[in-house]
Amino acid sequence: MLNLYTIGYTEKSAEYFFNTLKHSSANKIIDIRLNNVSQLSGFTKKNDLSFFLKTILHWDYFYFPELAPTKDILDNYKHKKITWEEYESSYLKLLHKRGVEKCMTKETLKDSVLLCSEKNPDFCHRRLAAEYLNKEMGSCFSVIHLI
Repeated sequence: MLNLYTIGYTEKSAEYFFNTLKHSSANKIIDIRLNNVSQLSGFTKKNDLSFFLKTILHWDYFYFPELAPTKDILDNYKHKKITWEEYESSYLKLLHKRGVEKCMTKETLKDSVLLCSEKNPDFCHRRLAAEYLNKEMGSCFSVIHLI
């Protein structure tokens, strides 16, 4: 079985974040955030993170916004206009409509880490994306959430 990891950076120090990545069998980050250049991203801002990954871990950084929710879906959930179940349904329909599984291969996803901001995967699109991709690719991955 292949490994597909997920991680969020909120409430994690850079030391904890990079050590957690280092102790996995992963070798690259796939950033699936809607906004990866915000000042709230701290050490995970797109260009900084790419530099740190290359320098510290010798990993590659990829940005794949097709796995990000739309601003409307995310804002509606954040402002409690829709429930988590409605968010999940809307997001999964969006992934299907975008055909994201056709844009990635098992080899691309193997030993990669899907990155977003949420501390835990329970109510996070990274978990949904990982589960969706795993299902569409024949359940060939062991999905591991790095916490």
